[in-house]
Amino acid sequence: MSEKSLFVRWPLIPRWPLLVAFGFLSCCFCVAVMAADPLLDFENEEQQALYLQLTKDHRCLKCQNQNLADSNAGIAQDLKREIYERVLEGKSGPDISAYLVQRYGDFVLYKPPFKATTYALWIGPFVLLLIALWYAMRISRQSTRVKHQPDSASVERARKLLDD
Repeated sequence: MSEKSLFVRWPLIPRWPLLVAFGFLSCCFCVAVMAADPLLDFENEEQQALYLQLTKDHRCLKCQNQNLADSNAGIAQDLKREIYERVLEGKSGPDISAYLVQRYGDFVLYKPPFKATTYALWIGPFVLLLIALWYAMRISRQSTRVKHQPDSASVERARKLLDD
């Protein structure tokens, strides 16, 4: 049955409400699927607190601007599972962070450390800000300079050019 014949039978039903209803329902189902996060069992509250802190302190490698706790990307789920397994093994927070940094680099940390390889990340914005301020001051000084009065020789030369 073609689409045209379906709407010929029901000529009083416009198409846009059906499309809106379908779009709304599909969004509702997508949100429900995304919200389904498995509940994790911990032996004590310290482990749960450590897990939550580590997922907030580490970056999703795919999203790049979200921490692991807020990300639903596949790699974020894998990293959360790794953190969960290491927390259950009894590893400490610094040990788990060191493992993740060793495996994925400093980029996995949401707040990278201040060391030789990350100087540009920490100092770069301030250097760019200083350069922008210097440039803005230079432009403002040039625009406020008083224009010098031309000397008499250049005025005479200009008059001769205008007379020709």
